[in-house]
Amino acid sequence: MAERLRDAVSPYLRSHADNPVDWYPWGPEAFAAARERDVPLLVSIGYATCHWCHVMARESFSDPDLAARLNAGFVAIKVDREEHPEVDAACLAAAGAFTSALGWPLNVFMTPEGRVFHAGTYSPPRPLAGHPSFRQVLDAVAEAWRDRRGEVEASAAGLDAALREAAAATSPEVPLTSDLLARAVDELGRAEDRQHGGFGGAAKFPVAPLLLALIAMRTSPLLDDAHRATAGGLADRALGAMRGSALRDPVEGGFFRYAVRRDWTEPHYERMLTDNAMLLRAYTEVGDRDVAAGVIAFLRDVLRRPSGAFGSAQDSESDVDGVRSEGGYYALDADARRAQPQPGVDSKVLTGWNGLAIGALAAAGVRFGEPSWIALAEAAADAVLAANRRGGTLLRASLDGRPSDAVATLEDHGALASGLLEVAIAAGRVDLAVIARELVDGCLRHGRLVAPASDPVLTALGVPGGSDTSEGAAPSGPSAIARAAWLLFLLTGDGAYREAAAAGIAPLVAAGLERPIGSGAPLALAVAMAAPVRQVVVVGEVGGPLARAAAAVPAAITAVVDEATARAFAAAGFELFAGRTTADGRAAAYVCEDFVCRLPVTDPAALG
Repeated sequence: MAERLRDAVSPYLRSHADNPVDWYPWGPEAFAAARERDVPLLVSIGYATCHWCHVMARESFSDPDLAARLNAGFVAIKVDREEHPEVDAACLAAAGAFTSALGWPLNVFMTPEGRVFHAGTYSPPRPLAGHPSFRQVLDAVAEAWRDRRGEVEASAAGLDAALREAAAATSPEVPLTSDLLARAVDELGRAEDRQHGGFGGAAKFPVAPLLLALIAMRTSPLLDDAHRATAGGLADRALGAMRGSALRDPVEGGFFRYAVRRDWTEPHYERMLTDNAMLLRAYTEVGDRDVAAGVIAFLRDVLRRPSGAFGSAQDSESDVDGVRSEGGYYALDADARRAQPQPGVDSKVLTGWNGLAIGALAAAGVRFGEPSWIALAEAAADAVLAANRRGGTLLRASLDGRPSDAVATLEDHGALASGLLEVAIAAGRVDLAVIARELVDGCLRHGRLVAPASDPVLTALGVPGGSDTSEGAAPSGPSAIARAAWLLFLLTGDGAYREAAAAGIAPLVAAGLERPIGSGAPLALAVAMAAPVRQVVVVGEVGGPLARAAAAVPAAITAVVDEATARAFAAAGFELFAGRTTADGRAAAYVCEDFVCRLPVTDPAALG
């Protein structure tokens, strides 16, 4: 029935192609059909590695009788939240008016004009513990649409107005001060699970962006010694707890999405590119080579696609001895796993998520002196640019080189630009740094960083696009693009990038100080931007003793390049490299403060 999904870029949509539900993909055709038939729409949102999405697909969307009822009274749209994050965010914002238990699958009912009037998450096939069955939900919505249309439309209009008002609201800008940052550290100390490490109870998430912020706070001049020690201890205990926990796969090295219990046991077994990229960076920052190497092995051996880019996630479900199982594969040792099919990988290549992995791989390769890890980052960067960039325009996603029609978000531009800058410095690829600058420049409008485009269907409907400011397992769009602008400032000295980064991060700092657990990325960047700017450039030696000594010098950015590469970066407008040469034929290190550099040194001991 769902032939429209059979050739979709999203593997999640393809998995629904054999449903008896007459699914549409996200697009104007579905809304036109709803207007023509004068019926509401069901927008059902999920993703390929979502366990409960699989469950509802088996229980409800594969049921011919239920599908017939759905097809008769609704136009049904299936959305991959990873492919269309703006649509997902808009629907989540509306769904919050109907349920506080937000998650996926997310089932949203809309008028043909795109106004939401009911929403829910997973519904069982039969009534269960006070929860209506999905059949009952459909019947109730259909009855309301048929018999109480005026009330439905008035309710939808009221919610739409409230969402528009919320979207137009501006957040206060609060400067990051020593007192406010110390209070945030104190709050995090109170939120720590002192028995098992990490934050909160069940379920327990890695919150890698927060751990990176705490790592940055260890050396922040805004904090006193006691608060710096507290921040470092919080990060170290959480990373140490996860290192030896069931959240980490001891065979293939990657981390699972979260743990059901507060002692990190009973993982929710999908393995996401975002979580593993951010945790790779965190373990790199604290110098844990073993865990970093394990995560990289997972990225290389499981998520990496033939092109060199990375798929978005690995499923929690697979067949073990012919029986469908959630997590059963991961309970096996290495020998037993070889006899079973691997859980499926969502091969969709997401631009921003790959950017996070590219940057983390480059950072790990530099920190631990592993050129092969930098090469993985470089290959991924080339693959993403080949598949997800057309005529200078960035795209959100692709599958096997075929692009999605989903527009690239601010997160895509920012995370990819940051990743490209990091691998450009690590591999001496000036061309990648130039592309990164083009991506950020494409988001600059009158000193502000904004997405170049919005979802065209939401725009045509006049529906406010979903906010790209959600901070969670990965940085939000504003955080990601602000970090890229900050890195460009460190490399170019162009104050416009610094000002744009400050303007982009300022509205997020207030929320970050109030709710630090969920605001790691903006806090980490704000802490970095509040510190004195120190840059280190080593010219003429890659991998030698002077380069190794330079890596130990605390700095906002460190670059090790040969003389020809330094000249090429300088010629391309990256001012940090201007005039940086060897000293009488010997490798030279430059330590700079706000682009004012000391005399170059050639003795590694002089960098101590």
